[in-house]
Amino acid sequence: MPTYDHQTALLVVDVQNDFADPEGSLYVRGGELVVPVVNEEIDRADEAGALVVYTQDWHPPSTPHFAKDGGIWPVHCVRDTWGAELHPDLRRMKGERVFKGTRGEDGYSAFSVRDPSTGARADTGLEEVLRRHGIRRLVIAGLATDYCVKETVLDAARVGFPISVVSKGIAAVDLNEGDGDRALQAIRAAGAELA
Repeated sequence: MPTYDHQTALLVVDVQNDFADPEGSLYVRGGELVVPVVNEEIDRADEAGALVVYTQDWHPPSTPHFAKDGGIWPVHCVRDTWGAELHPDLRRMKGERVFKGTRGEDGYSAFSVRDPSTGARADTGLEEVLRRHGIRRLVIAGLATDYCVKETVLDAARVGFPISVVSKGIAAVDLNEGDGDRALQAIRAAGAELA
């Protein structure tokens, strides 16, 4: 079980209706079961005075990220829609929000986005938020293990944060069979602890 203090941040990754609700357009099997686990972590973080950061995909209606525009994903998490909202059962504490994919980029990592046409990367501003709050360690939970969670872990390790991933607080898309297991291997290889 991860521990929290004022130098630790909990990153709640993309616990949004389109991923966590069975009616969502890109539902992650078991995504709704992640919500109560994440809520327990939010409570524990809040009690310890830790920062909580919520990330959200926040796509425009058309983007090369979507299959209808040449990408691989169904339309999901279009800004200002039900699908992009945080799951209604998710506890919302004071904290920060980081929006990803706002200009049509692939927004897998909470730290960076990538232009799907050129591959050019840009920061989301998350690292600056964490440094401004004096954060030295991260706890990560949310959706989905094999995309946004994994890429967030890899970027967090790249910029030097020790990381714990809440193993019961994640679930995988498994677009290709075994993607979730391969993501867990990559997470461990990056030095993250599965708690």
